[in-house]
Amino acid sequence: MYDLIIVGGGPAGASAAVYAARKRLKTLFITEEWGGQSVVSTDIQNWIGTTSISGADLAKNLKTHVESYMGTFLEIFSPASATQLAPSDDKVTITLKDGSVKETRALLIASGARRHTLNIPGAKEYDQKGLTYCASCDGPLFADKDVAVIGGGNAGFETALQLLAYCKTVTLFNRTETFRADEITVAATKAHPNMRIIKNAELLEIVGEKFVTGLKWKNAKTGKEETLPVEGVFVEIGLLPNTEWIGDTLELNAVKQIKVDPRTQRTSHTRIWAAGDITDGLYHQNNIAAGDSVKALEDIYMALRRQ
Repeated sequence: MYDLIIVGGGPAGASAAVYAARKRLKTLFITEEWGGQSVVSTDIQNWIGTTSISGADLAKNLKTHVESYMGTFLEIFSPASATQLAPSDDKVTITLKDGSVKETRALLIASGARRHTLNIPGAKEYDQKGLTYCASCDGPLFADKDVAVIGGGNAGFETALQLLAYCKTVTLFNRTETFRADEITVAATKAHPNMRIIKNAELLEIVGEKFVTGLKWKNAKTGKEETLPVEGVFVEIGLLPNTEWIGDTLELNAVKQIKVDPRTQRTSHTRIWAAGDITDGLYHQNNIAAGDSVKALEDIYMALRRQ
């Protein structure tokens, strides 16, 4: 029986593992891979305390830091993944992909999310070569450049607002006539002189040479095809939280994110906490994930000590 099991090897899971080991909780850390979504980024400039780091190096640093605490209080299973969750009043049972079963007094879920990826010609070829899924990570690299944003929800418009602070122009592509974003955010974006919005846009291809040079699209109403010259394409078409393995054991929102108490990160079950992109938090970034997991760990520690 462990005091704590942590599932997930991104900034949230790694931060929690370090804190758990330092608090001498008997902890099992489970991850399929290290680094989270940012592992594909070539240059992360907003990881606090580090001016610039690649996603691969961030993952390596997280792994090294966690492994430095391996021993009496921290056991690491990697590569490994959880496939089933069974909570009860006095414990939580986790089944792993290899069929083994682990029991714990508390569980922190930090298994993250994955991006809805763009599925058109050129999208894979130019991924991280001008096409990116993280404006917070990569946006400043495109200062004074013409860029495009794909997605008509709040994430798309908020990304556009962020990029307008330093990009030359921003063009947002929406596949229908109407937007999913709230009217206030849409109005604020439209008011910027360097902003352009294209509705009823059917995306055809990401074009480029060594890096992105443009985005080919078709007007769904007229059938007219055009190519917009841009050096950056920011994709904001949604996240898929990695919650399939937990089934219906916890309360989820409409998009299958785990609902948490923002003060403690505790879920609908008293022995389970969650942090990072898998939660229903309003914002999701590496630094936020790390902070939320530390918050959760502090609450987990106090909860266990009260038992």
